[in-house]
Amino acid sequence: SDLCIQLSDNLKDNQHGKISQQLKRLSVLINNLGLPAMISLPLNIFMVWDIRYFFLIEDWRQESKASLEEAFDVIMSFEALISISSLSSNYPDWCFPEIVDNDHYTLNATNIGHPLIPANLRVSNSFSLNNELKIDIITGSNMAGKSTFLRTLGINTVLALAGAPVCAKEMSVTPMLVFSYMRINDSLNESTSTFKAELDRLKSLLEILNKEEKVYFLIDEMLRGTNSVDKYLGSKAVIERLIAQKAIGIVATHDLQIAKLEEKYPDYVRNFYFDIRIEGNEMMFDYKLKAGECKTFNASILLRQLGIITE
Repeated sequence: SDLCIQLSDNLKDNQHGKISQQLKRLSVLINNLGLPAMISLPLNIFMVWDIRYFFLIEDWRQESKASLEEAFDVIMSFEALISISSLSSNYPDWCFPEIVDNDHYTLNATNIGHPLIPANLRVSNSFSLNNELKIDIITGSNMAGKSTFLRTLGINTVLALAGAPVCAKEMSVTPMLVFSYMRINDSLNESTSTFKAELDRLKSLLEILNKEEKVYFLIDEMLRGTNSVDKYLGSKAVIERLIAQKAIGIVATHDLQIAKLEEKYPDYVRNFYFDIRIEGNEMMFDYKLKAGECKTFNASILLRQLGIITE
């Protein structure tokens, strides 16, 4: 490709010669420092051999430093391109996405799945965001697929913008920064509680929204490190702040009250959910994204299966 040719030319076109020639010259200089004692001793006595070559190696370092750093950058670029190209070779059923260069948000995907889930176990979904400002709220039972869906969109969007194929039948996306709020944990080393870490992450999101033109956020279970009342009030306030800043993204939550924001902001908020089907004492998951609010939950069933609830 043109990019590979350009990268290759960067290794060749250098005022000090090809990189291979520069490295060969360094090898000669180093070998001349490792001469046998019978040869190096008289050379050092009469010609201060080692000192001369020490300065020659230092001169080489000063001359070749910039070109070597550029060479390492080129090698890293080749490694990245090889990694991306191997995806297409290893997964021929994946598609190359369309990058839509416009001023609006576009994220459309047909039969998009998580790249790390084996094909025989993977459940694909379709998602559409067309030139509109939307915050999507996803509710659902435990283990129903909310977090996996957020990761699915995030990973495939990053792959698409890197020029790689994506795990989908079709996908189109505009260039944008993907911001994730997932698996926020406490830190003993930093003396940070889970709640404080969550607040810091939300602060980072708001700061980035003020700097970047296009940000797509993925928030999984906001403010889980506090009580249910503060969690609802805080989550509601954050989402309303994001709406005020015309932010775009997805919020996954167990809190059904958050889904009521669609009634207050019908033109901005959309509700989706992942459902379960209960047959006797068994829970059946289809992992399919549906429009609307979740009506079925499974926490009490899980607790009963574990014997924690006996009634």
